[in-house]
Amino acid sequence: MKKLQLASLNSQNERTIVKVGDVEIGNELALIAGPCSVETEEQMIDTAIKAKAAGANMLRGGAFKPRTSPYDFQGLGLKGLKYLEKAKQASGLPIVTEVIDPRDVCWVSEYADVLQIGARNMQNFSLLKEVGKVNKPVLLKRGMYSTLSEWLNCAEYILAEGNPNVILCERGIRTFETYTRNTLDLSMVPAVKEITHLPIIVDPSHGTGRKSLIAPMCNASVAAGADGLIVEVHNNPCEALCDKDQALTPEEFEVIAKDVSRVYALMKEIAK
Repeated sequence: MKKLQLASLNSQNERTIVKVGDVEIGNELALIAGPCSVETEEQMIDTAIKAKAAGANMLRGGAFKPRTSPYDFQGLGLKGLKYLEKAKQASGLPIVTEVIDPRDVCWVSEYADVLQIGARNMQNFSLLKEVGKVNKPVLLKRGMYSTLSEWLNCAEYILAEGNPNVILCERGIRTFETYTRNTLDLSMVPAVKEITHLPIIVDPSHGTGRKSLIAPMCNASVAAGADGLIVEVHNNPCEALCDKDQALTPEEFEVIAKDVSRVYALMKEIAK
């Protein structure tokens, strides 16, 4: 990919390590867990505490939700960010949350430890430039119809504005398959590592949309070389306002966290 300058593996000698709190993404396994949407203060604090106890080292939660239908729950906005901040104080977990409007980047950065760019906004170039100007790591999800080249060029937009802390996230692409929500493309994990120095994590929750498939895809992602996972965990999935069918309980996440930690350790040993 000749157009890549800053994201290319040839542009620097070492792989990028993105530090978020005490977590070094690219040097240790990032386990990001939390609900699709921030709903209440109690929900976020309870989920955060239970997710940490189960093995999470970062907390996710959406305060702004770009939904397919305008009638679906769109998130709590500023109130949701304040709930995330309280959950962080209660659990000690750094916060990953999505920003969807270039005008919101500066003030969302006051609450977030990592700014997420969702799949629908991957090629929102104005937004990419804005997050490139702030001193916060950026989690860049792959667009549902995007090639590897298009995805990495979006990372280049962020890097070109001066922000070196970009984390790529494979979350599945849209294909003709209807059994799963998306088609999780795990070939992107080793492919990314052949081309770029940036770390990559995987989102098996959106990648499959099926609770029964999340655990095996988590294990497969780490075996393929992923630097971390982002999964949906809710303290009461049956009452979730968004993506309840793919939300794990903290107890289910704990089993996954233990399994993937063993897979990660094994892959590290094999790589020696």
